[in-house]
Amino acid sequence: MRPDLPSSAQGLPGAVLFDMDGTLIDSEHLWLAAEIEVMAELGAAWTPTDQAACLGGPLERVVAYMISRSQTTKGSDEVGAWLLDAIEGQMRRAPLQWRPGAAELLGECIHRGLPRVLVTASWARLVLALSDRIHEHFGLDPFTDVVAGDHVTSSKPHPEPYLMAAAATGFPAPSCLAIEDSPTGVASAIAAGCKVVAVPHIAPVDHLVDGSPGAAVVESLTGHTIESLWGLVAR
Repeated sequence: MRPDLPSSAQGLPGAVLFDMDGTLIDSEHLWLAAEIEVMAELGAAWTPTDQAACLGGPLERVVAYMISRSQTTKGSDEVGAWLLDAIEGQMRRAPLQWRPGAAELLGECIHRGLPRVLVTASWARLVLALSDRIHEHFGLDPFTDVVAGDHVTSSKPHPEPYLMAAAATGFPAPSCLAIEDSPTGVASAIAAGCKVVAVPHIAPVDHLVDGSPGAAVVESLTGHTIESLWGLVAR
């Protein structure tokens, strides 16, 4: 499908941009376990409320929050390295868990030949920690490109990740459908000018979507198709 043949005329986006943690993959419990582990090393507690406050990253913001919360004298580089090691270990050990309807929707994009970009605040090494099992599930690499947190100068909620992803597909951002779960991710995609479907997981996102043209909230991806989701936001 070429940029000079807009798929919106066929009731489809030009490209689909997927967040990873909490949107495609049910990994937030792994992040919680890793954050608890690191905070214990720092001599402090970590609660689901802290996790919700840091939902969607980026890593630098989570590390800064952990340092402030624990009042540690450790530097951000050291705490960040601990957190990356902890979450990578969790991701490599745990079974791959898809969010409801996510694998089916990604499979539909593959079948339709739509460009598919993974747009995540997680660093590239964490994408690699999951990539073999994702590849195995589909029998191929399901993504035509990846924009990770360490690929950009400014991560979510800045629009740069989604602008970079749209540019990689050759489609303008308004022709791209972004699928997100976190407030930072939704804010990033809206700021970039993408059409956005929000699937809230841990933190509410309605306040970001309300009044934003081209954005909608769904409870789950189950039962939805790319065409039905595009129909919600492309009016």
